[in-house]
Amino acid sequence: MDWPIQQIAALAGTTSRTLRHYDSIGLLPPSRIASNGYRHYDADALHRLQRILLLRELGLGLPAISAVLDRPLDTADALGTHVEWLKQERRRLDRQIASVERTIDTITTGGTLMPEDMLDGFDHTEHREEVERRWGREAYASGDAWWSGLDAAAKQDWKDRVAALSADWSGAAARGIDPASAEAQELARRHVEWLSSVPGTPASRPGGDMRGYVTGLGQMYVDDPRFGANYGGPTGAAFVRDALAVYADREL
Repeated sequence: MDWPIQQIAALAGTTSRTLRHYDSIGLLPPSRIASNGYRHYDADALHRLQRILLLRELGLGLPAISAVLDRPLDTADALGTHVEWLKQERRRLDRQIASVERTIDTITTGGTLMPEDMLDGFDHTEHREEVERRWGREAYASGDAWWSGLDAAAKQDWKDRVAALSADWSGAAARGIDPASAEAQELARRHVEWLSSVPGTPASRPGGDMRGYVTGLGQMYVDDPRFGANYGGPTGAAFVRDALAVYADREL
């Protein structure tokens, strides 16, 4: 069973033109093309479209989405990872809703507006306390200043790089490869390279405790499901931790 492009576009809240573009760049080929030239999509294609729409909601660009979808990962596992991401986003939106409702209530009752109440949920600083507790205020301040100084294109490029790395980790974990293998260690090298590019982290400072920082992060991915969700859940997070630990012993 399949459905015509017009019906799928309407149900997905997009346009036939967008779906044709996805086809032209190899992101979402139709399952068949009818004799009248109309594209049709079956259940497998709809699964892929659902993942595309989820990743777009998370702010990823089309190149990063393509990289994520091309990784060998079971569809159910991949969607489970997306669910965790969406739950994180829902928590952020719940904070925004509560913030606006508090503002409305304060205005109507003549109370005093407090910045921390009005702006809760509207920034990217939800992990500030965690970062400052582990690595100090300077680490957070430097990283925050660096991120705030990036333009929109640079921020999107950064998100795409992170998404591609997370997808590679998840795919490798799903295939059950050895954390000490050459493939896993190349991922660990890329991960450390990524960490080193963020100003203020121990990985970016000469003489910093790189080994402790990398192994500590690996354990944090396992201990905190907010971070583990980026690698496919507990199993993926444990794989990343173990691969980083091997890399730290060998290279740091």
